[in-house]
Amino acid sequence: MITTFEQIFDKLRSRPKKRLVAAWAVDDHTINAARLAIEAGIVDATLVGDEKMIRQVCAHESIDPSIFRIVPIEDEVKAVAMAVDLINEGEGDILMKGLCSTDKYMRAILNKERGLLPPKAVLSHVTVMSNPQYHKLLVLGDIAVIPAPDLNQKIAITNYVVKTAQALGIAKPKVALVAATEQMMPGMPACVDAAIISKMAERGQISGCLVDGPLALDVALSAEAVAVKKLVSSVAGDADCLVFPNIESANVFYKVNTQLCTGAKQAAIVAGAKAPCVLSSRADSIDTKLNSIALAALTAK
Repeated sequence: MITTFEQIFDKLRSRPKKRLVAAWAVDDHTINAARLAIEAGIVDATLVGDEKMIRQVCAHESIDPSIFRIVPIEDEVKAVAMAVDLINEGEGDILMKGLCSTDKYMRAILNKERGLLPPKAVLSHVTVMSNPQYHKLLVLGDIAVIPAPDLNQKIAITNYVVKTAQALGIAKPKVALVAATEQMMPGMPACVDAAIISKMAERGQISGCLVDGPLALDVALSAEAVAVKKLVSSVAGDADCLVFPNIESANVFYKVNTQLCTGAKQAAIVAGAKAPCVLSSRADSIDTKLNSIALAALTAK
């Protein structure tokens, strides 16, 4: 089982390199992350964007631009569309967001004629996070794509976090369906949906995992809280995956970790498309973008 980001890189070095295509890759964070991924031996990289801007960044950062394939397009929207086209044409295994805004990036992915969305697929944002206060990696969904997931979307999110956890070598991931309480409160939709999904997993409708919910965050992660509350659960206190009831709770949890927890690390991709799509904030660190490339490479076919 993989328990650190360093172990993800170690595993990838034993595999054939994946091909990264970065959309509107004209900023120093994206270009440096792509450079580091190349140097780590896990990808070959194509940068799509304004060539003059790319070369200026390379000069400023002392990066040899010849390590990249550069596809010169001066318009941001056209560059993002071209990056998606390259994935569809089989010239890349992973898509990455550069300096473009998330809405432009997602519009290109969702484009009915030229996008990466399979028929009837649900896209979901999957995050892998390490925190010094927890004993293993956590897989989270959904902090950035689905604002208020309905029951079917929560089932899709559950399946995506399970598949990601399995890619990390966890044979039977433990999934906590997070709510404000571990008590079954019929008046709280998050509790009702969690109970339904838990029962579906118990009856084999969601396979390859252990699922329990509703679970408050403390009992999902703390064995001590489980003991104090005398909760009996196959998941509580040792969750591998957290499925949140809405984007607000998931996003706040993610940003508390990134902003207030020294030593926390994270990676993020969009799952459900024809290829893994790296989706990190334009303000995210080079380290987060590099980790996200590694996560995408680990889950790419």
